[in-house]
Amino acid sequence: MDFRNGRESRNVEDRRGQGGRGLGGGGKIGIGTIVLALVAMYFGIDPSVVLDNAAVLQSPSGIQPGAERPAAENELASFSAKVLTETEQTWGAIFRASGQQYREPTLVLFTGATRSACGVGQAQMGPFYCPADGKLYLDVSFFDELSRRFGAPGDFAQAYVIAHEVGHHVQNLLGISGKVQQARQRASEREGNQLSVRLELQADCLAGVWAHHAVRQQQIILREGDVEEALRAATAIGDDHIQKQTQGYAVPDSFTHGSAAQRVRWFRTGLERGNFSECDTFSASAL
Repeated sequence: MDFRNGRESRNVEDRRGQGGRGLGGGGKIGIGTIVLALVAMYFGIDPSVVLDNAAVLQSPSGIQPGAERPAAENELASFSAKVLTETEQTWGAIFRASGQQYREPTLVLFTGATRSACGVGQAQMGPFYCPADGKLYLDVSFFDELSRRFGAPGDFAQAYVIAHEVGHHVQNLLGISGKVQQARQRASEREGNQLSVRLELQADCLAGVWAHHAVRQQQIILREGDVEEALRAATAIGDDHIQKQTQGYAVPDSFTHGSAAQRVRWFRTGLERGNFSECDTFSASAL
């Protein structure tokens, strides 16, 4: 995947090295943390993630803000900003073609932990999108984990991860995320998980739609093996693959992102067809 001549997006907020500085004090759970937990719960995020990690945010980061970052980390940060640019161009064109305006998201780069309108984000959670503030959150160390732990190295695999989170932003702009959240509040836990799976698989499909159009418009140049990199990443972060890796077996009713096969299928659907209408996971009888 060739991004050597790419332009870095201006919609990047670099919080690397800040850790949890200034987000609390004294080791106590303050009213701000409680409010964040309630917001997180509204958007379907486990509020315990906020409460359990409050102590992490109380203590200062070992890296001082403004400190020089490792060269490899800076390269990944630059790459991420360039991928964001490509998604902006692609989705901007797709939205204009349908008479709509695309509101570009902000990419927040952080290390360790950071605050979002959906609660506290930690590196262990992996990349995520917060619909309350329209921002993508990424600790680029996840890319190293994607390679080492999940066996999915490569720049197109990394681009797929970012494009997936941008897919959630597209869902938010179109009102899909809000409708799913309302439905989840009325559903059982099992039904809520199924809705989450469909939302995540649609984001996978939208990541494929982005790649389809970006290649056709020559915004990105794919090299041999690039698509396989993305498919390996989709496989590696499937619920069944992760559960088998961590606990030795899979529990389908607890899936929230979809199985490896499902994630591959829907990403490939978007990549090959490039049509948003083909990404209707909510009407699909079989995922």
